[in-house]
Amino acid sequence: MKKFFQQYYTNLFLNDRLFAALAFCILLFLLKFFFAWLGDIPEIATGVLVALFFVDAFILYRIKEGLEARRFTSKRLSNGDENPIQIEVKNRYGFIVNARIIDEIPFQFQLRDKDFRLSLKSAEVKSIHYNLRPTKRGEYDFGLIRAYISSPIGLISRRYNFDGAKVLPVYPSFINLGQYELMAISHHLTEMGIKKIRKVGNSSEFDQIKNYVGGDDIRTINWKATARKGGLMVNTYTDERSQNIYCIIDKSRVMRMPFEGLSLLDYAINATVALSKVAMLKEDKAGLITISENIGAIVPADRKSAQLGNIMNVLYKEKTRYLESNLEALYSSVRAVVKQRGLLVFFTNFESLSALQRQMPYLKRLSKYHLLLVVFFENTELKTLSNEPAKDVEGIYHKTIAEKFIYEKKLMVKELSKHGILSILTPPQKLTVNVINQYLALKAQQRI
Repeated sequence: MKKFFQQYYTNLFLNDRLFAALAFCILLFLLKFFFAWLGDIPEIATGVLVALFFVDAFILYRIKEGLEARRFTSKRLSNGDENPIQIEVKNRYGFIVNARIIDEIPFQFQLRDKDFRLSLKSAEVKSIHYNLRPTKRGEYDFGLIRAYISSPIGLISRRYNFDGAKVLPVYPSFINLGQYELMAISHHLTEMGIKKIRKVGNSSEFDQIKNYVGGDDIRTINWKATARKGGLMVNTYTDERSQNIYCIIDKSRVMRMPFEGLSLLDYAINATVALSKVAMLKEDKAGLITISENIGAIVPADRKSAQLGNIMNVLYKEKTRYLESNLEALYSSVRAVVKQRGLLVFFTNFESLSALQRQMPYLKRLSKYHLLLVVFFENTELKTLSNEPAKDVEGIYHKTIAEKFIYEKKLMVKELSKHGILSILTPPQKLTVNVINQYLALKAQQRI
């Protein structure tokens, strides 16, 4: 009996049409006191309504599974990107039904508008498409798919609960990785904002000896081979390969600043994944180090096929901390882990020149043994404020302070350059492109 009650009554809901019909019947009874000619019309109308109610309930509940709904998603979601979600609904009734579909999406989105209404003919299948844009990494719990079905009578609705519950991990942005891979292979990275860099000189890795053709550098002529063959022969070289490219991500409080829903840490993580992908396509080794008050994760540089997955699995649950980074521990770890000279891309942020100067001794030590590239961020809100005209004295103060902080950022670039340390000062939304541009420029200049 309890099971019967749960199956039929807990999933039965009264529609607005039923309440409107009841209100009409009550009105007829009230009017009967003033108009005797109405006679038995109120009783007849009420009887017809009760009969329609039971008929409506019968046709909705006579089929045990009158509707089918399934949710289709990828195995993981991409942080900061639009992820497609699909719900497929099939009508098993022999008549047209009106459906209201509610998808219980993860609470992190704080959305209550995933409520879809559609009409389905008998045996018809329809798909619902929408996108979700997560702004935090971690695990996201999807709940049930709830469907409220009404017949053409429309007095009541029957609820179906479909078990679409699943936990999906949100990984660092990977949707655009395929585009970077395709562009890198086809040498069309300029279409995504990646600059084409002219190569300077030759690399030191010998490839082969070939016949001289017009346009070859005469300085590469191999005179011994020319004497043996009786024609001009030249040496050809290839880019140096298998260089160590380590991305170092600062997880301290300076990376908590939000921009368009994502923290600076998330932007750094997305750029790290993209740079690692491009580096491995260029046959370099990609590695990872995370740092806060202590050393976090360390992924030794490698170029095997599973390396990108290893990096993403580490970055998947990384969170910002509340203390300042310990660069002394970073220096010790780099010296212990990175035995061969390589490129260190350090994602961090400095809001004042004094903050940079506190860390400068450690940055200088790192740059002594490796090619160090420090990446930090422009404060785009301050830049917007400085460009707005001041309307009063308080506005002048705000504009002046904003310009002071912007000028300090430029001084930081000069301070790093003075000590022979490369740097990138970039808006968060252009981080990935600017970092890859710099990496390709360094490869072309044969500095790595």
